[in-house]
Amino acid sequence: MRVTRYQPGLVILGIAVIAVGGLAAASSSSAPPVSASRLVSVQELVWPDGDMCAWQPDAVDAGADDPASLLQRGRPGAFLMASLQQPHLLDALQQGNLFAALRQGRGGSVSSETRAETSPRLLRQVWDSHPTYSAIAVDVNSGEVVLQDNNLWSYRVFNRLDNTPPGVELTPPKRMVQGDKTALQFNNGLYIDPNNGDIYSVESDTGDKMVVFPREANGNVAPKRILSTPHRVYSIAVDEVKQQLFVTVEYPPEIVVYRKEASGSEQPLRRIQGEHTGLEAPHGIAVDEKRRLLYVNNWGHYSNFRVPGTGTFNPPSIKVYSLDASGDAPPLRVMRGDNTQLNWPAAMRLNPDTGELYVANDIGQSILVFSNAADAQGNVAPVRVLTGDKTRLRNPTGIFLDRKNQELWVSNLGNASATAYPLMAHGNVAPLRIIRSAPEGKKSLNFGRTAAVAYDSNREQLLVPN
Repeated sequence: MRVTRYQPGLVILGIAVIAVGGLAAASSSSAPPVSASRLVSVQELVWPDGDMCAWQPDAVDAGADDPASLLQRGRPGAFLMASLQQPHLLDALQQGNLFAALRQGRGGSVSSETRAETSPRLLRQVWDSHPTYSAIAVDVNSGEVVLQDNNLWSYRVFNRLDNTPPGVELTPPKRMVQGDKTALQFNNGLYIDPNNGDIYSVESDTGDKMVVFPREANGNVAPKRILSTPHRVYSIAVDEVKQQLFVTVEYPPEIVVYRKEASGSEQPLRRIQGEHTGLEAPHGIAVDEKRRLLYVNNWGHYSNFRVPGTGTFNPPSIKVYSLDASGDAPPLRVMRGDNTQLNWPAAMRLNPDTGELYVANDIGQSILVFSNAADAQGNVAPVRVLTGDKTRLRNPTGIFLDRKNQELWVSNLGNASATAYPLMAHGNVAPLRIIRSAPEGKKSLNFGRTAAVAYDSNREQLLVPN
């Protein structure tokens, strides 16, 4: 959870997000539809000690029965409480036209009449107008860098030698794929076919799909094919030898393997899942075609989703499996411990020439490189660590090894940029080049899958879980 100080009126954003999230959940659920939206339960939160996010006792006007009027008068907190008392919760929220207002702020299509009607009711917005780069891949044949943006639902293509100089606001992309036809949403994983340049991208939250575009795709265009995937897919890797595609699923944790050319509702070839696999919120994945090994990093969140109360937080890890593993297969080896420096590990890449495994270390603000990855195990330290203020790294989550040009590329979730380094970079070194899509010094909001918001009236802060 990231806590930021804002003004009280911004709770409107949270209300809108809650409503939208509820609709999304309802549409994807296998349960039968409910005839009317309703409040399920209200429970008092008991806080152990210290300050708490307290709801003011006089938040609702006496006798107030029209939530929309409260919103018009600039009382979002009272609006929420009054809405909760309505028999049809979502209808009450819609009376305030929050859905239309949210679409207007996110660049959605809103008529001029609706815009005029909703503008006075939307007090303020908190949203990031710049891209948030969750993944990166380089097409070494065309010399192009592809950056996956999960904030504005797009991917952007740049020349490999682009370099945003100081004082220049940003480097414009040479192509951008964005729009309702693209089916791009909260996409995180990215892969470029080394033979034809096709761009593969997987979606991690609402869309439950993988989309594939031809290399030269541009604008609001439909993908050449779509594959239905499980919910919460994060990363992607491909075994080009056997033409098999691997994706990680955060929860319930599993590795799902498809034909590389799979599309539609085609079922996977196999799954790695079960108690003995040791999968704990898997994120990054890499394949070793020479040694026939599969590397998976884990955040360490574990629970038996069938048994309430079994959740635990374990140290992050990298686990190694046979590339042909299936079912409830235990890992061959595990790298875990303080020496690894793993902290929310994200994308991974293996250098088959050296056997080194590169890890984008999100919260660690670093790139970790482990030598002899095929045999490493235990509390092993990385052989190199790229970190420090000169590196310009900020929440690195995407990584790519350009072996042709001996360069290491990183996408930075926290500042709308991509940075390139020598492949053997180590320590606090400046990038060779930087591609910025925002002004210098940008700090991304890092809003992602925001499904709720709370207002702390004592501190006058908004708490937004992501």
